[in-house]
Amino acid sequence: MKPSSCSLTEIQQQIDEVIRFLSITLNIANAHTVEFYTHDVWKRFVAVSPEDVLSAVGSGNDQQREPQHRRSEQPSTTFGFCNDTKRLIDTQELVQAAKEHSLPGLGLCMSREKLLQGLRDTRSESGTPEETVAAFEPDEFMTSKKSHEVQSMSEVVACLAQHCGVNQVIDVGSGKGYLSSFLSLQYALRVYGIDSSSTNTHGAQERNRKLKKFSKAYQKHTKAARTQAEATHSPQEELIEKKTGLNGDEDVLSGNGPRIRSQEEERVLTSSSDINPAVQGHSEQNPVTDELFLSALSVDVIQPASPRVPPSQLSAEERERRKRENLERKAQSRADSTGAVFSPLTSYVTAETELRDLINELEDAVMVGLHTCGDLAPSTLRMFVAKPELAAVCSVGCCYHLLSEEFDPAGQECLQSVCGFPLSQYLRDQSCFCGRNARMSACLALERVALGQGIQMESLFYRAVLHVILRDHYSSYKSEKRVGNVYSKAKSFVDYVRRALRRLELDESKLSDSDIQDYHNTYRVRMDEMHAFNMLKVTLAPCIEGLILLDRLCYLKEQEDVSFSALVQLFDPLLSPRCYAVIGLKNDGKRTTS
Repeated sequence: MKPSSCSLTEIQQQIDEVIRFLSITLNIANAHTVEFYTHDVWKRFVAVSPEDVLSAVGSGNDQQREPQHRRSEQPSTTFGFCNDTKRLIDTQELVQAAKEHSLPGLGLCMSREKLLQGLRDTRSESGTPEETVAAFEPDEFMTSKKSHEVQSMSEVVACLAQHCGVNQVIDVGSGKGYLSSFLSLQYALRVYGIDSSSTNTHGAQERNRKLKKFSKAYQKHTKAARTQAEATHSPQEELIEKKTGLNGDEDVLSGNGPRIRSQEEERVLTSSSDINPAVQGHSEQNPVTDELFLSALSVDVIQPASPRVPPSQLSAEERERRKRENLERKAQSRADSTGAVFSPLTSYVTAETELRDLINELEDAVMVGLHTCGDLAPSTLRMFVAKPELAAVCSVGCCYHLLSEEFDPAGQECLQSVCGFPLSQYLRDQSCFCGRNARMSACLALERVALGQGIQMESLFYRAVLHVILRDHYSSYKSEKRVGNVYSKAKSFVDYVRRALRRLELDESKLSDSDIQDYHNTYRVRMDEMHAFNMLKVTLAPCIEGLILLDRLCYLKEQEDVSFSALVQLFDPLLSPRCYAVIGLKNDGKRTTS
């Protein structure tokens, strides 16, 4: 694989540009919505009307700019902010600058197609034959979003494994095992799925057992259909059918026309009689594939995941239980005559985790992570760099608000020795800091919000007005206690406030219903300010996410034994907003299993 077109120096220059932009605009992203009215946030940072902001953001900066001679009469600005007052006075300039400092605007990302082509070209040059796999559609047992993610990422992971000549994959933060199961069933890879939640690993193991059963029935039926097609059609007819999507495989998936289930499929379908009705809400459009999907699930899947607990906080009994479970799974896997190739393991993983303590059969492998939360994503990259047996990495992170920051001025976030941000030495030398609210803003989905999805304005408005009430009538409005999600249960603003006061254990008799409603009426006329301000946050979101991901890419570029690294857009951002993967490959000469 040829090195990416962007050198370390070029990445650092782009990081500098993004940091310069955020140094002017980050105050907006770090403003807390809860304090929007108590701290008069709009007047502090914005000198234009809410209508002006909503118009500029909504138009995507397609509006006609004012003539130069008219704009020259305004105070000088930097990215739309007045150089004197530091308030926003030119929204269109800000929107345009935000586009230019996002990952698409910087032009640093590689397309998924280009990455796959590069991996395949290298494989062709080395004479490695193209591996063929049996068709297995994830739409059969996943939601459309998860199916899109798993299909897109698994093809990349399989190509990375073939490029590196390895057969093992380590899926960190594997969750319910969707990616792991698909990689093992579709590409015949040996996958170890590691998750800190025993609920997740138990559910993944049960699901994988049923999926294997379904896969056998599916492949048996497919093989029979193909044999029949080959016996009844000429090669020319078969070619036409494949091009038009009318072959036997498509009939199995579409449900069109008569269909006879095999005995194995009947057993799989009848095994779903004890499925929890709550699962029915995830039905797909096709009734046949719905039935197959439900049959592949276990009741464990819908149980809430237990929180990640560091090993130091586990009891001796719990550590022993987890160790015993892992050993039992390994023994069962080796003894399984069906040749199971997916092994779910329960473990809390950090950059210091010794993989051989978890996987006795460890060989050279590809490490992957699909939407690994918070610090787990940078830990995955640190493990890739530190472990000689890891040949490649494909990491898609999420939950940026859960990242710990090394240079937090309050010193509250990074309680451990190794923090999630910054990762690169380049940004560590600059003591780079974002802030939790800014990282929370980075989780917003610009593409979805542009289509009217993603922000529940009324709940944010209720919480901000509640904060005013707490300030005016209760001395403990800065309490450590959290209001929680009372909005979803509230029937009105008055009901919301009373539920919140009870949650905070405050005396609700201080306020009558009319007093509470008066607050709502007073601030309702200023709700557009909050809406416009949150749209500014959404506009800045791709830039903050870009800085976090460029930091991770820069970290890989700094490593001498990493021969290739890139940011690759794997997913459609409308389906999966956290759509960027950090990809890395090591030099062959530097990779030897210890």
